[in-house]
Amino acid sequence: MERLFKHVCLVARHSKPAIVESLRQLADHLSASGATVLIDKDSATQQEAGPHALIDRNDMGKLADIVIVLGGDGTMLSIARLLAPYRVPLIGINQGRLGFMTDIPLHEMLDSVDAILRGDFLPEDRILLQAAVIREDAEVANALAFNDVVFSRGAMGSMIEFEVFVDNQFVYSQRSDGLIVSTPTGSTAYSLASGGPILHPTLQAIALVPICPQSLSNRPIAVNDSCEVEFMLTRGLDARVHFDGQSHCDLMEMDRVLIRRYRNPLRILHPLGYNYYDMLRHKLHWGERLL
Repeated sequence: MERLFKHVCLVARHSKPAIVESLRQLADHLSASGATVLIDKDSATQQEAGPHALIDRNDMGKLADIVIVLGGDGTMLSIARLLAPYRVPLIGINQGRLGFMTDIPLHEMLDSVDAILRGDFLPEDRILLQAAVIREDAEVANALAFNDVVFSRGAMGSMIEFEVFVDNQFVYSQRSDGLIVSTPTGSTAYSLASGGPILHPTLQAIALVPICPQSLSNRPIAVNDSCEVEFMLTRGLDARVHFDGQSHCDLMEMDRVLIRRYRNPLRILHPLGYNYYDMLRHKLHWGERLL
């Protein structure tokens, strides 16, 4: 079988024996059909990987033509940020719970992956956000986010106060538990739970969603993804900014956070027949009988 992608890297959550077993099954299958298989060393031991090479996760973008994730959306998030600088596409096999991004069910894994590696796929480019924390005119932190950049109050429990600017134009002052700056991909995550809109993944937009605002007139808004969003903390002794919920930076009053679309999108490859609205109906149980 002729394959479009020769070097395939596999990543999995190393928390359940069943996932490691699926990883080894897929690795052996791909190797038998002529692909060079690389396995993330955080996903399996050398004994579990067998004859397949283990590589460092940070080297995936340099060594692989494509990366396949077996797990849930959390694993996809962490891998997406690593791959974006290299323009390496990503496939998701759902072994998590909800799985908005890992859209291939386990029982279809081998057939779907074979078809995609032959070139039978639907490509979808998704944006990431790049955030820089500025303190006294110096950059103190920088991170990528595939889902969202979230500003939140800390353990002390008091609301935070902040100002928001878009392309240097003042938008509003707000007192709330925080703010979610979401990509279309992240619109079905924390943003959705906070009352934000669902944005189609290919939409060129960024959503700003307040978290429990003191004023009920503060509503979610969406701006073009070419805009720069600036957050300035004016009051809050225990505030933080979180990146995809997987890393964070503590904020001080008068810190500014500049958020813009990252230069490279991430390409996700779906099997033929994939339909975003079918996925939403299935995951969100739309149209089911109400009891």
